[in-house]
Amino acid sequence: MPIIVNLDVMMAKRKMSLNELSEKVGLTLSNLSILKTGKAKAIRFSTLEAICEVLKCQPADILEYVKEEN
Repeated sequence: MPIIVNLDVMMAKRKMSLNELSEKVGLTLSNLSILKTGKAKAIRFSTLEAICEVLKCQPADILEYVKEEN
């Protein structure tokens, strides 16, 4: 998939655990883990907004587009 999720990178930069982010954003650990591993098929803008607010970052810090080579 050409969309890369860099949530783990931003969490490491902010020295925040998955548990802490889960509590602050209001998402279950399992849903946050699915997002973090890049297995999510979609993300709500409200969720992205909450994550960006807690991590003090921009959506582009979390989501990245990489063109696939055929």
